[in-house]
Amino acid sequence: MVTVVQLRPHGTSAAAIEPVAADLAAPDRALVARALEFAEPLYAGQRLSTGELTWDHALGLAANLAAIGLDAPGRAAGILFAAAQHLPDRQPLVDAFGEEIASLVAGVEKLYQLRVATRGSATEQNEVLRKMVLGMVEDVRVVLIRLASRTQTLRFFSKARNIEKERTDYARETLDIYAPLANRLGVWQLKWELEDLSFRFLEPELYRKIAGMLEERRLERERYIAEAIATLAKELGAMGVQAEITGRPKHIYSIWNKMRAKALDFSQLYDVRALRVIVPEVKDCYTALGVVHNLWQPIPREFDDYISRPKGNLYQSLHTAVLGPKGKTLEVQIRTQAMHRQAEYGIAAHWRYKESGDMRGKSAKAESAFEQKIAWLRELLAWRDEIADWRKTTRQAKLDDTVYVLTPQGKVIDLPAGATPVDFAYALHTDLGHRCRGARVDGHIVTLDTPLASGQRVEIVTAKTGGPSRDWLNAGRGFVKTHRARAKIRQWFNAEQQAETIAAGRAKVERELKKAKAVHSSLEALAAKLGAGKPEDLFIAVARDEVNLRQLQAAVREVEGNVVVEDRLPAGQKLRKPASRSAVLIVGMDRLLTQLARCCKPVPPDPIRGFVTRGKGVSIHREDCASLRRLGEADPERLIDAEWGKGRDAEAARYPVEMAVTATDRRGLLRDVGDALAREQINVTAARTQNKDELAFMRFTFEVQNVAHLKRAFAVVRALKGVIRVARA
Repeated sequence: MVTVVQLRPHGTSAAAIEPVAADLAAPDRALVARALEFAEPLYAGQRLSTGELTWDHALGLAANLAAIGLDAPGRAAGILFAAAQHLPDRQPLVDAFGEEIASLVAGVEKLYQLRVATRGSATEQNEVLRKMVLGMVEDVRVVLIRLASRTQTLRFFSKARNIEKERTDYARETLDIYAPLANRLGVWQLKWELEDLSFRFLEPELYRKIAGMLEERRLERERYIAEAIATLAKELGAMGVQAEITGRPKHIYSIWNKMRAKALDFSQLYDVRALRVIVPEVKDCYTALGVVHNLWQPIPREFDDYISRPKGNLYQSLHTAVLGPKGKTLEVQIRTQAMHRQAEYGIAAHWRYKESGDMRGKSAKAESAFEQKIAWLRELLAWRDEIADWRKTTRQAKLDDTVYVLTPQGKVIDLPAGATPVDFAYALHTDLGHRCRGARVDGHIVTLDTPLASGQRVEIVTAKTGGPSRDWLNAGRGFVKTHRARAKIRQWFNAEQQAETIAAGRAKVERELKKAKAVHSSLEALAAKLGAGKPEDLFIAVARDEVNLRQLQAAVREVEGNVVVEDRLPAGQKLRKPASRSAVLIVGMDRLLTQLARCCKPVPPDPIRGFVTRGKGVSIHREDCASLRRLGEADPERLIDAEWGKGRDAEAARYPVEMAVTATDRRGLLRDVGDALAREQINVTAARTQNKDELAFMRFTFEVQNVAHLKRAFAVVRALKGVIRVARA
């Protein structure tokens, strides 16, 4: 079904056409008139989210586009900026105005939706947003329409009341995103108004103060400028240079910016009084500069030649500051008419240049200059910062290389073109990617292989536990585009496979130890005997049959057959078996009460020493205990030698130890640690856990027989998924 929009032949539209089409040829005026007639009934009685009448906004927007000399299709699209919101589809626009204007209107609507999506986004994302604005459009006229629209919105705010917060939000966003864009595109007429109005809303006191300083001197400045113009015009005429000389206004935000950047007082600014000299050709610019410097004394280090070295946005002009009449500072800008058009209209001047037919009859040199500008325009459309690709090399990104999508919180994520929700999830967080099970794009459920487009808001649907699918690594299925996502998926499966291999090898080793009745054998010693660096390496080797069962059984017998020779006692000392059931022997003494120190919690065969306390017997410390060192420095006579006891009582003893674990926080982590320790027949007596920044910090107190038992406990915990560090506390 095609919707028919009734066009009004005459009315308000006819009265409104002059401000938006006065400089256009008849066919172009007719196009703009048709856009006005089409839009007026659509916008009747409608208001924007800011409260401004949609029709009034359209007229102001189009007038701004006319002021910068944008072509007729661009102005028509500006008038129709909100038409898409009042039509069932784009077909009526295509039927009435053609594909070009309908596409421009669609681009404007897309940028408006971007503004809604990113409202309140973080400041550090502003540069990304500026790139995103350019990256989302195929025709830079869309950005010019958006800038003209924002200028009109700020004008409306300057007259509206009781909207301070919204006005401030728009002003801050304008200074962060839209004013730099206008500068990048060289559209000075819009740039200065965007900056001044935003500054007025954000810093009303400063704005009024600077405006007052300018106003106080306005009459004096106007008289001064008139005298300077007359003097300079006379001198240029004598040199045969035809020139148009005007007084150049200085906008308030620029004054404040310069005062802040250079720590200057208002009276120290050289460009509050300024002249602009427009001449026919480049050679006349330098002739005029010589006249100015001959007439008035130049101020050192205040000369810039932007003709021989243009700015990045193609701005060209000569800037100089002099001590003018009456010894007052005066800035003079000198440029050709073409340079002036570029300075005032920026990128919009390209359409004006092309549409006006100025190319007809021009020289090859002029045509070449025009082609250079068009080449710059094409380059501007592909403007991006250099980004590092996965090979650690850099390249200049093109328009179709990058898409910019939004998180539910409005953060902008840049991804390569063709990226999917799976790539988006891994770009945010590895665990989010592992648990990704679905996605919503702009509120609609999509499949995980759906390519994302710039401006879309993406929300990931996750499972509580689990990992990625192997199908994601299938290039033919198209689930993954980015190297990061592919690498993280591979890492997960590699870790999963290694954990399964270790578990299988551990089961084989434990079975053989049980057969040999050597369940308490040192796994570290067994691994060393078989040439493995640590028990985990031994388990992997056994699982992969790199160590066969016969080799394993022989190694177990050899390790169990080793006899540990007791250290000899110092001369004159005898080891006396204590009458008590203590597992600690005090060298040369009998029947002493002993207790293990809580500070270091020694475990056989840790080297130990005793410290005689007052009323609590002997406190047994590890020899490297910091507390024992401090006690020994204060009372060295209380230190005594001690050794671990032998026999059934000592073997049956259990020693409390604290273990500190750092791991990636996940559901079931505490349970997994407890199960792993239980498999090693370790009794956990206390557990404390704390979560911070997606990490879990845990402390376990448990009982072990000896250091070998403790190391096995460490090994099984260290093998758990997500465990980063295991250490003795």
